[in-house]
Amino acid sequence: MSRTALRICPLCEATCGLTLTIEGTRVTGARGDRDDVFSKGFICPKGASFGALDADPDRLRGPLVRKDGELREATWEEAFDAVAAGIRPVVERYGPHAVGVVLGNPNVHTMAGALYPPVLLAGLGTRSVFTASTLDQMPKHVSSGLLFGDANAIPVPDLDHIGHLLLIGANPLESNGSLCTAPDFPGRLKALKVRGGTLTVIDPRRTRTAKLADRHVAIRPGTDALLLAAMTHVLFEEGLVAPGELTPHLEGLDELCDAVRDFTPEAVAAACDVEAEVTRALARELAAAPTAAVYGRIGSCTVPYGTLGSWLVDILNILTGNLDRPGGALFPQAATDRTPRPAGPSHGFTLGRWHSRVSQHPEAKGELPLSALAEEIDTATERGEPIRALVAVAANPVLSAPDGDRLDKALGSLDFMVSVDPYLNETSRHADVVLPPPPPSQSPHHDFAFNTLAVRNQVRYNRPAVPLEPGRMAETEILARLTLAATGMHGADPSAVDDLVIGQTLGKAVKETWSPVHGRDPKELAAQLTGVSGPERRLDMMLRLGPYGDGFGVRPDGLTLEKLLAHPHGIDLGPLRPRLPQPLKTRSGKVELLPQPIADDLPRLRGALDRLPDELVLVGRRHLRSNNSWMHNVPALTGGSNRCTLHIHPEDAERLGVRDGAAVRVKGAGGEVTAPAEVTDGVRPGVVSLPHGWGHDRPGTRMSHAATDPGVNVNQLLDGSLLDPLSGNAVLNGVPVEITAPL
Repeated sequence: MSRTALRICPLCEATCGLTLTIEGTRVTGARGDRDDVFSKGFICPKGASFGALDADPDRLRGPLVRKDGELREATWEEAFDAVAAGIRPVVERYGPHAVGVVLGNPNVHTMAGALYPPVLLAGLGTRSVFTASTLDQMPKHVSSGLLFGDANAIPVPDLDHIGHLLLIGANPLESNGSLCTAPDFPGRLKALKVRGGTLTVIDPRRTRTAKLADRHVAIRPGTDALLLAAMTHVLFEEGLVAPGELTPHLEGLDELCDAVRDFTPEAVAAACDVEAEVTRALARELAAAPTAAVYGRIGSCTVPYGTLGSWLVDILNILTGNLDRPGGALFPQAATDRTPRPAGPSHGFTLGRWHSRVSQHPEAKGELPLSALAEEIDTATERGEPIRALVAVAANPVLSAPDGDRLDKALGSLDFMVSVDPYLNETSRHADVVLPPPPPSQSPHHDFAFNTLAVRNQVRYNRPAVPLEPGRMAETEILARLTLAATGMHGADPSAVDDLVIGQTLGKAVKETWSPVHGRDPKELAAQLTGVSGPERRLDMMLRLGPYGDGFGVRPDGLTLEKLLAHPHGIDLGPLRPRLPQPLKTRSGKVELLPQPIADDLPRLRGALDRLPDELVLVGRRHLRSNNSWMHNVPALTGGSNRCTLHIHPEDAERLGVRDGAAVRVKGAGGEVTAPAEVTDGVRPGVVSLPHGWGHDRPGTRMSHAATDPGVNVNQLLDGSLLDPLSGNAVLNGVPVEITAPL
C-alpha cells in the first residue's frame, strides 16, 4: 500500500519541497509539493530522481573497517572502537594539529552536517581544517567579513522584486543558484523579464542563463574584478554614486574613489576583451535602474582575484544605493539565527590568525586551503608535525581538489583515516573506517545554512519519511559518536553531545542583555525543550531563541518546534527586509568600504592590466542533473547533455585540427587528461570548458554506474599552486592549458 510523505530536497541549494510516494519503505516517486510555502511545487530533474538516489544499491549499508589491508564489514561498535584507537594516539603523541578534518559540500545539505562538525572541531582543537568552501565560495565569505565584519553576512538579490539583475560568473538555470537559495530560480528570472525588468549576464560561455539575458558580455575568463573595478570607476567619474540611505552607515567612500582611479574602462578593455563603451553602459544601466543588484558566483570566485571580485559586487550594490533595500540585495533573517544583538561596533573580522605548515597560507574563517591538504600530509618541515590522521565527512577531495593524483598518494600514507560517506568513492577508499549515513529518506531535514541565504524568509522541517532501516545508524548519531571517539570520550552516550551544546548555548544566552531569556535559569529552559531526539531539542532551542521565536514564553505567538511540526509545508516569514546597521560586526560599526587587506591586494589587480592573455584557458561547467561528484552513480542523472566533453570554439578547433567527437589531450600545470571534443560556439574563442566532478576510474571504488562512463578529472590539470591569496580559494577557472589533437 502506498503513502505519501513530505521532504525538502537535499540535492542542491534550492531546497525545494517534495512529495514522496512510498511503497513500504521504498521511495517510488517524487513530485513537487504544491503547498510548500517556498518552492510552491517546483522540482528539477535531481529532485525527481530522489528515489533512485535514495535506493542506490551501491550505497553502503553498514560500517567498514580495514583489517589485514582490506575494508571489511564490521559492527558499529567495532567501527567506533577503531576510530578511537586510530585518532587518540595521534593526538596524544603529535598534538591536535596532526589530525586533519575535511568537510565536504553535502554537510550543508543535512541536519547532522550542520549540527555536529563544529562540536567535533572544538573538541579536537585542531587548526588543520579544510572544507569545500576553498574550492568555491570562500572569497565571498572573506569579502563579507571585511566589509560587514561577519563572514556569513552575505546579501542576496531580492529576486521577486528586482528590476535590473546583473549576473557575473553565475548560471542559475543549471545550478539552481548558489549562495542565493531560490526554488525555481529560472522561473524567477523569467518573471523579472515579464514585469519589464532587465537581465545582464557576464560569462565567457553562452550558457542557458546567458541565452535568456537581454545583454550577454562574453568576458575573458579571470578578469571579472577588472571589469567590476572599471564599472566602479565610472560611477565615481560620472557622478553616479548615490548610496542614499546607506550613507550614514558607510566608511571610506573617498578612499575607495582613489583606489579605483586607475581602473578606467579603457585601461581594462584589452585584458577583459570588453569594449570601454560596453563597460560604461553596464555601469550606467545599473545606476539608472529603479531597483537593481549585482550577483556574482562560482565563476567570479574561482579565479586569481576572487576576493576582490566578490568585494566589488557588493561595492557596486552599495554605491548605487541597492544594498539593504527591497528590490536590491538584502540580508536574509533565518529562523534559527540568534536573536539579533543591538547595532554597534563589534569584534570585526581577521584573516591569517595562523598559517599552513608548508606553504604558509593564511587561514580564512578558520580554514586552510583544501589545495594544500596533500602537502600538509606528505611534506616534512621544521614548522610542526604533518597531518598523520584525517577525518573526512562527506568529502571527496581526490576529485574535487586540484592535483588529485598527489592527494591520492598522500591519503595512502596516513597513519589513520576515517570517512563518513555513503559510498566507497575515490577518497573514502583510503579510509581505515568508513561510517555510512542512511539514505536521505531516513533522515530528518532542516536547512540551517541555506535559510540564511534565502530570497524569502521561511522555515520548514521534515521528520524522516521512512523509518530507519535495521542495522543502520542515524547520521546525527554517527557524527555524535565520532565526536566522542575522536575527542577522548569514547563510549559515552551520544546524547551527551547534544546536552553539552544545549547547556553551553543556554548558558551564554541568559547572560546576553538583548536575549529574550536574559537572567533566567538555563536548566529550567532546557527542561522546556521538546522533540523526540537531541537534534530536535537543539532545533527547538534555536527556534525559540531566534528572531521569530517564542523566547521560551516571552512571545507566546512565536516559533517553537511544536508549532513548526503543525505546519508540515512550512511557515512563511515574509519578504526580505532592510536590516542595516544591525548585521554589521565591524570594529567601526559601519560598512568598511576599503578594508586594509583589500587595499593591499589592489596593486596585484593593477598588474593584470598589462598582462598578455594566455592563448587558451580552461573554465568549468555545471549541469542541471549534477552536483559536484555526488550524483554520477544515478543512471537517470547521467547521459544526454550531462557528459564529460571538452567544449571548444569552432575557430580554435580549426586552428588546432580538432574534430567534433574526437579525443583530444588537455595539458595543464598539474597533468593531462584525454576527453572527447565538442565543437560549439557556446564558448568564446580562446576558451575551453570541462565539467567538474568526473574522473570515476580509480580502482577500489564501489560506484558501478559511475565507472561505466567515468569521464576525466578536470582538477588533475591543476597543480594546486594557484590560489586567491586573501581567501586561499583554488583558482579553477581561467587557467592556461594546451590542447593537442590526436595524430
